[in-house]
Amino acid sequence: MADRLYTSSESEEILSALRFETKLEKYILARMAFALSLEIDGSNIPTSNNISGGEMKRPTFVGTDEMFLKATLAYAHKMPDIAEDDFYSNKSLIKNHIDNGCRHLSRIFDESGHNSDILLRKIVDLVEFSGRKEIKGSGLDLFIGKTVLDKKEITLELNNTYKHANSHLAIMGKPGVGKTQFLLKILADIRIKSNYQTNFIFFDYKGDVVDNQKFIDIAKVQPYRLLQGNQTLPINPFVLPNYEEQTINVSAREKAESFASINSKLGVVQKGALTEAIRAAYAKRSESALPYPDFQDVLELTMAMYEEDNKKDDSLIEVLRDLSDFDLFWKHGSETEPIEKLTNRTLLIDVHAMPVLKELVGYLVIERLYKEMASLPDSPVEDGRRTIRTILVIDEAHNYLGQKNIFLERIIREGRSKGIVVFFASQSPNDYQQKFFNFQELLEFAYIFQCEGVSASSMQDILGCSKKTAYDLQTEVARLEPFQVISRSDEKTAEFVKFSAEAFYKSY
Repeated sequence: MADRLYTSSESEEILSALRFETKLEKYILARMAFALSLEIDGSNIPTSNNISGGEMKRPTFVGTDEMFLKATLAYAHKMPDIAEDDFYSNKSLIKNHIDNGCRHLSRIFDESGHNSDILLRKIVDLVEFSGRKEIKGSGLDLFIGKTVLDKKEITLELNNTYKHANSHLAIMGKPGVGKTQFLLKILADIRIKSNYQTNFIFFDYKGDVVDNQKFIDIAKVQPYRLLQGNQTLPINPFVLPNYEEQTINVSAREKAESFASINSKLGVVQKGALTEAIRAAYAKRSESALPYPDFQDVLELTMAMYEEDNKKDDSLIEVLRDLSDFDLFWKHGSETEPIEKLTNRTLLIDVHAMPVLKELVGYLVIERLYKEMASLPDSPVEDGRRTIRTILVIDEAHNYLGQKNIFLERIIREGRSKGIVVFFASQSPNDYQQKFFNFQELLEFAYIFQCEGVSASSMQDILGCSKKTAYDLQTEVARLEPFQVISRSDEKTAEFVKFSAEAFYKSY
C-alpha cells in the first residue's frame, strides 16, 4: 500500500503559486483540484505519468475520509471496487484527478483576475451547488393539520414564492400546548421532503428536544450538549470570509457590540478593550495555517492589557474567562477540526445546562451564520419554488427577540434570496412587538396555540386581520385546547383558520 504519491511538475508549480496567493496549504488545494476534476470531467480524465512534482503523503491528503473517497471514485468511474494502486499511488485515479484538477484551478484563477477570494467563491459555486441540482426548485408542501369544523387538510407551502414573500415562521403558545411537537413534525418533514439537503441549526433552550432520540434519528441531526460530558461546539466564531485589515476591524467592533447587547455591565471602556484585544488576537494568528483566534487568545491578550494598565478584572474578563474555561467553542489544539461551513450542517445546540451565556452563544453562532450567508450566491428558484438551504430554529425565542441582535435582523431581512430561513418558537404573539425591529411584518407564517394576555394589536399584526376580529380572538386564543391552532387563512373570504395541528409523535 503506497503511502505517498508525486504530482506532476506543472501541478507543483500551480499549487505552490496558489498557496502563496490563497494562504491555503497544498494538500487543501490538492483536494480542491481533486473535487474540481471529479465535478467537471468525471471519469473522462487523462493519465498523468509525470512524477517530478511535489510529494503528497497519503495520511495528509486522505485523512479520515478514505471510505468516502473510495466510494466517490467508485461511483464516478463506475467501478464496483477501488484497488489500492488505483486509489493512492503514482498510477492512481487520485493522482490523475489532482493533476487534471490543478489545470482547472489555474484556469479559474486566471478567470478570477488573480483574485483569491473570487477564485474560492467560484469553486464553491461550481462544486457545492452542482450537487444540489436534484432538489433545485423542489416543493416543500407539508401537511400540518385539519380544520376543527370540517376536517379540511391544511398544507404549509413553505417555499412557494408565488404565494409567499418569504419562508420565516413563528409558533406561539404557552408551555404544554403542543407547539414543540408541531415544530418537530415540520422539521422532520422538511428533512425528508428535501432528501436531507435542507439543513437546520436548532437552539434547544429547555433541553427537551435533545432528549428526543427518535427526532434526532429521523432528522439525522448532530446534537451538541454544551457543558455536558465535555462536549464542545466545533464552531469558531472568529472565522471570516477574508482576513484583510478592514474586515478584521469591522468584525472586532461588531463582536464588542454583540457582547455589550447581551451583558449590560459592559460599557464603552470594556467595548474598546475587547475590540483591541480581538484585533491583536488576529494579528497573533495571522501567519498560521488557521488565521483566526479563539477565546483563549482573546482572554490572554485582554488580561495582558489590563495588567499593563494596572486595571482590575471586571465583567469583560469574567465573560471571556467563562467562554474560555467552559470550552464552549472550538479552540486551537482541539482534536477535532472546526466546522468550515454552517449552511451545509444540521446541528442541535443544547444550551439548557448553561447557567450563563446562553444568549451569547446563540448570538455568536447567528453572527457566524450571517457572515457565511452574505457570501453565498442567490438560492436557485424553479417553477416558483426556492431552494431552502438552512433554517435557523430558535426555541424560547422571547429570550432573544429583545436583544437587538443585528445579525438575526439581517438574516430575517436578507435571507430570503439566499435560502436562509428563521423559525421561532415562543410563548406569545406579544414577543414580536419590539420597538427597534418589526419582526411581525416579516413573519410569513404564524401559528398561535393557546396563549393568555395577548394584546389585540399584536393579534392584528400577526394575522393581518381586522381590529374587531383581533379583539374577538383574544378570548378564543385563551380557550384553545392543546394542539388547536389559529393562523392566517389561505382563503380570501376568511380572516383566519382554526385547525388541529399534527404532532411529531403521531406522525412518526
